Amino acid sequence: MFILDGKPLSPDVAFTTGGIQYPANWLRLATPEERAAIGITEEPDPAPYDQRFYWNPDLPKDHTQLVEQWVAQTRTTAGTLLAPTDWMVIRESDNGVLVPDEVKARRQEIRDFSGTKVDAIEATTTTEELAAYITGPEYGAWEVVVTPEPEVVTTDELEFTFSGGATGVAIF
Repeated sequence: MFILDGKPLSPDVAFTTGGIQYPANWLRLATPEERAAIGITEEPDPAPYDQRFYWNPDLPKDHTQLVEQWVAQTRTTAGTLLAPTDWMVIRESDNGVLVPDEVKARRQEIRDFSGTKVDAIEATTTTEELAAYITGPEYGAWEVVVTPEPEVVTTDELEFTFSGGATGVAIF
């Protein structure tokens, strides 16, 4: 980041100093010596931060308001995931056509995920804890992850003879 008179300069924006106007590409084309000659210094860019949780790298947003926001967002996501099958529930109520058990199970799973996420959000006590939970893998998952059992492989041997008379064994 380029600094002139204590203020940051954008690399592709024209600026004026000492009564001289410099073109937008000057900062990129100038040598460090040319920049230093007119008082421009270069500092490292500030550390990146998640603007959803912080006003700046050192100033977190209000935790209570963030909890309300993320609880509402979680419930909205759950509602969005439930919406495509709402018609089945209404049809069951109106006509008695049963909702398939798989659909009922998935709908309950979504409600359970939502409840677990809301509980975890409300259990945080700082903005840093909330940010860590929301950006972690637990918050983003809305599916049960099933780890498949390793496949058992059996081997069979097959003896064969090459055209030259040599023999070999193949393992399958």
